[in-house]
Amino acid sequence: MIITETPRLLLRPMTAQDLPALKRTLQDPIAMTAYEHAFSDEECLQWLDKMLTRYRVDGFGLWAVTLRETGAWIGQCGITFQPWGDRTVHEVGYLFERAFWHHGYATEAAAACRDYAFNTLGVDEVFSIIRDSNLPSQKVAERCGMSRRGVENKFYYGVHMPHYVYSIRREEWEK
Repeated sequence: MIITETPRLLLRPMTAQDLPALKRTLQDPIAMTAYEHAFSDEECLQWLDKMLTRYRVDGFGLWAVTLRETGAWIGQCGITFQPWGDRTVHEVGYLFERAFWHHGYATEAAAACRDYAFNTLGVDEVFSIIRDSNLPSQKVAERCGMSRRGVENKFYYGVHMPHYVYSIRREEWEK
């Protein structure tokens, strides 16, 4: 089942069969720099289980991103609920295999997910919450029309991690 697509990409729900491809990203210490560690096999399985639960409970989550031409898995991108301040927001998140960085795929997939959030979910604002040191992901958010709205400090894996909060509001997107 295809959730959304672009000229080069198809986004679909992950399945148990995607675990080996998912591990290629989640176990890559460079791709996982923003998380401060590469994931163990158990953490990868927990990640996949969390996405499958999100599909069931929320109706969305991070989806497998595949190349339209070949069907090859290149990463994940989608929408998840994330806390920000005193509310929960719809966040577009993305994480790609390093072999597919710098080809515009993250921006293409994130823009498709942003549009899905506005068109299909009917939200009024879409967010991306990005580690302050993750400049490439910040550029993806900016290319998707998002502006920095604030800072969120997260504590994860024993480390305090400042994150920039980006968003685009429906009225900005509709222009």
